[in-house]
Amino acid sequence: MIDVLVAGAGIGGLTAALSLHAAGIGVRVVEASDELRPIGVGINLLPHAVRELTELGLGGELAATAVAPDAMVHFDRHGNRVWGEPRGLAAGYHWPQYSLHRGALHLLLLAAVRERLGDHVVHTGTAFVRLAEREGAGLRVILRDVPRGREHAVRARALVGADGLHSAVRAMLHPGEGPPLWNGIRMWRGVTEWHPVLGGRVVAVAGSNAAAKLVVYPISRAAEERGRALLNWVAEVRFPRTRRHAMAGPADWNRSGRLSDVLPYYAGWRVGDLDVPALLASTRHILEYPMVDRDPLPHWGRGPVTLLGDAAHPMYPVGSNGGSQAVLDARVLARCLAYTSPDREAGLRAYEEVRREAANALVTAHRDMPAERVLQTVAERAPDGFARVEDVLTPSELADLSAAYRKTTGVDAAELNSRGSWGVG
Repeated sequence: MIDVLVAGAGIGGLTAALSLHAAGIGVRVVEASDELRPIGVGINLLPHAVRELTELGLGGELAATAVAPDAMVHFDRHGNRVWGEPRGLAAGYHWPQYSLHRGALHLLLLAAVRERLGDHVVHTGTAFVRLAEREGAGLRVILRDVPRGREHAVRARALVGADGLHSAVRAMLHPGEGPPLWNGIRMWRGVTEWHPVLGGRVVAVAGSNAAAKLVVYPISRAAEERGRALLNWVAEVRFPRTRRHAMAGPADWNRSGRLSDVLPYYAGWRVGDLDVPALLASTRHILEYPMVDRDPLPHWGRGPVTLLGDAAHPMYPVGSNGGSQAVLDARVLARCLAYTSPDREAGLRAYEEVRREAANALVTAHRDMPAERVLQTVAERAPDGFARVEDVLTPSELADLSAAYRKTTGVDAAELNSRGSWGVG
């Protein structure tokens, strides 16, 4: 019998495998995709997630791959500086914030799982289908061999759905929920090698997604060492939620986008030494994605089944927190299962007790988008730009930007630095 079966080999599922193994708990991971490839674009890992991955022994690999931004700076759409704050070590955390390619993070985690647990632990081309009848203290889980279309059964003491936004495990636990919820914003994303901009290690945000917004940051230590920058960019444009602008098809991170669809919204944009239209036009492969989430759940699982990461709490990419929260889920899951062993149901409920309310609060905070309201105020009061932000925003309104980011990132430096480790043993 498998001790813990994890459905989904994304960031959350692989971190769960490493964490469970470190806690002495047996685990197997199944993944519907036939091959795990370095897909996607950039991702930010906040210090609370970097701490957990460092305690799993991955700090060196992250430092060798990622860029550690030392500041986040907001500009208006004309490139005038609105506000900024230090990030990671510069903000007093004991751990950095890291920006890196999602595919690089994924492969880093996968390599660690295979090295520590063995090649047999992650089964690709294998999808969760349903639960059959309970078998004593365990579950009978029906899986599908995707390439062959054949179903087979395995026995497990616990099942963790880490299978993302379109989670089959979540659909089983919460039937009738429907598709993800779109807020009217379409996002285009891309990665391109460029010259360093805005001083180097800066997460730059321009405009407001009440109309059009751009986020740009470097994601490659190797490019930086060559004197270049691998820049990740995200362009967000809000549309009226009409039939004409309805979300087209299922949300898919790998759907290709067209330059001609996004470029007109950024004509003439320049932020410091960053020529925005030139950056977008130089990108070879653009992805398009609707900004979606799901309503927070009153409970994640039942019996020896639970959810993790985007399967449990998909949220808007407002506070750089989606992947980071999946890492926290994985670490708390392993800790709770270790300290309630051998009662797997008790361990899963303890995990949900720790994580569900905190994660749901972030989903709600990201929907509220408090920082965007301040940035929209700048656009309304100074549509043609400004010389001094103090002429546009009051000190209280500027302070609201800092408070907004504290609300959507979740953990302050003193709290994180002072709490004990979530490791086991």
